[in-house]
Amino acid sequence: MKRRTGLGALIVAAAGILGVAGAASPASAHSGFQSYVYLNITEDSLGGRIEMPLGDLSDTLGLDLAGTDDEIVSELEANAEVIGDYVDEHLSIGVDGAVWPLDYDTPTLFFSELPEADDRYAIVEFDADLGGAEMPRVFDVTFDAFLEQEGAGDNLLLIQNDWAGGVIDNGHEVLVAFTANSPTHTIDLGDASWTNTVTESMRLGVDHIRTGPDHILFVLVLLLPSVLVFNLVWRPAKDFGASLWRITKIVSMFTLAHTITFTLAGLDVLPLPPSKLTESVIAISIAAAALHNLKPVALNKEWLIAFVFGLFHGMGFAGLVDGLDVSQGTKLLSLIGRNIGIEIGQTVVVLVAFPLLFLLRRTRYYMPFFKVASVGLAVVSIGWMIERIFEVDLKISQAIEPMVQWPRSLVVMAILTVVAAAIREVEARAGRLLPLDQSFEPSAKEEAEPVPV
Repeated sequence: MKRRTGLGALIVAAAGILGVAGAASPASAHSGFQSYVYLNITEDSLGGRIEMPLGDLSDTLGLDLAGTDDEIVSELEANAEVIGDYVDEHLSIGVDGAVWPLDYDTPTLFFSELPEADDRYAIVEFDADLGGAEMPRVFDVTFDAFLEQEGAGDNLLLIQNDWAGGVIDNGHEVLVAFTANSPTHTIDLGDASWTNTVTESMRLGVDHIRTGPDHILFVLVLLLPSVLVFNLVWRPAKDFGASLWRITKIVSMFTLAHTITFTLAGLDVLPLPPSKLTESVIAISIAAAALHNLKPVALNKEWLIAFVFGLFHGMGFAGLVDGLDVSQGTKLLSLIGRNIGIEIGQTVVVLVAFPLLFLLRRTRYYMPFFKVASVGLAVVSIGWMIERIFEVDLKISQAIEPMVQWPRSLVVMAILTVVAAAIREVEARAGRLLPLDQSFEPSAKEEAEPVPV
């Protein structure tokens, strides 16, 4: 009975490592009947876009926007000047009574995340001519498109990017609403500060790890052997210090490698390879590490695998800041913040997963779990590799992302750690703990022999 209980707990633990099903999709800022202004602000520039519901645009300008997507795009392009004139008449941005000239692009078609069939928008991107001046932190915006219509909804303004204000990639937080009675607002961005850029970039770095299944799985596949030592066969590391030293080397080498390439590529010192190549190698890295778990080649040198493939993971991170229209100083601050955030996220993964693995390492269940998890991770990564090389969608990410995203996965891992502690206690009382490896010295600085756990 004890054996079945322990095996059942192990199966639950394996399922927890590979994921937890179900997750809500991100919300959309769009309601389907409101127009939006998104602003992108740097030290010396202002750009953005306007998103207008096709229904409002059709009713107001008498356009035929009820056909297929291609027909709608053709209609928008054919009437680009008419649409541009309307937008220019109803949108003005300036300071101290002076209005900046706006240069508009050709309208394009956009679908929001909502499922309504008519939830489509015409997008018009624009750039403001500041006359060579710096972008002020306080300015005025008037946006009264469609507000004269009966029953019209509010128009909304969002600051999508304001690096000096700590706003990056915002697509949901509305700053102001324009109404028929209040079509003009003064926008106060607050004081510019380098700390805003760093702290917001840190948040994005953490979020990239939190929502990036390939990077999480690479860390996990390296963690699996961190509590073992290969001496003809895999054996449990002799104590906590030995295991901690191994995982410290692995994580440190991964950090060093991806920091090097992330920083150099982010500052345009190192040219980025095509994203298809980078993402494919990242997928290969997971498979290679998983297969190494099953048949070790670099004996007890998982840190070397972490370093080599970490260089490619850094290039993947660099894609986050590639092409940003900001100064080198701002980009450097963003790189520093994102690097710190990535390390925080990575550390959370280690701190949550490592105790579970350490507690199970001496039980008879760990090696079967170790092999099954490694095979599973290899299969997933090979699927990703096929997707990225051949540009097909096998929907692997859609299945994996809900399993590894926080906070649900962290809660599950915490519960499984308690289960692992119970399994280990049962095995210890039954005298079934596996013998410890005695050939591995965790550190030359170790002053005293720890008590085996």
